[in-house]
Amino acid sequence: MTTVDEIGDGIFRVHTPVAPAAGTAGFSYNQYLLLDDEPLLFHTGSRRLFEEVSRAIERVLPLARLRHLAFSHWEQDECGALDPFLAHAPQARPLCSRINAMINRDGMSREPRAMADGEELSLGRRRVRWFETPHLPHGWESGLLFEQTTATLFCGDLFTQPGTGDQPLVETDILGPSESLRGQLDYFAHGPAQRALVERLAVTAPRVLACMHGHAWAGDGAALLRELALVI
Repeated sequence: MTTVDEIGDGIFRVHTPVAPAAGTAGFSYNQYLLLDDEPLLFHTGSRRLFEEVSRAIERVLPLARLRHLAFSHWEQDECGALDPFLAHAPQARPLCSRINAMINRDGMSREPRAMADGEELSLGRRRVRWFETPHLPHGWESGLLFEQTTATLFCGDLFTQPGTGDQPLVETDILGPSESLRGQLDYFAHGPAQRALVERLAVTAPRVLACMHGHAWAGDGAALLRELALVI
């Protein structure tokens, strides 16, 4: 059921829907693949989904070419399949926040690259910038990644949408569905700095929000992030 679609220049959404159960709209899990001299995968998905997700990625490039396995925080759907990916990509390293590298190092089979807040990394023709986002939306060790050439923000669990997220990239409202879900199951940590952290992300003026659950979104990302800041 996993599909792979290009949502930007050399950026692919790897998408696994979960069929609706009784009384639900279903759900979905996304990983994002960045092609470059040093290919990067943002989120690995859970260990249970590794075989299906890895087959989808290999429609685009061999796993052995991966160099960076980035993830926002330490949770099964973010990095549960980290070790299987490392086993198939001998030159790849985990990429995460300094806090994540400190507190979860023993859970990684290879030394991680710990990114400082604001640190940039060249993948070849494109550069990515790391943002520390503690407790946004959850996890002390949380961080997010911004790709500068396409102005794509890999925003993790922000704007989590219900449903199977079948459309790779939309320009329709995602904040409404996301807030409706959060009203039923509030996954935000509600830390004191959340609005300030969202504003730091808004300043990057993203044109694409690469959401982990649901559709990716294209439009005025700064405006949408500031709308989010008003309701969290």
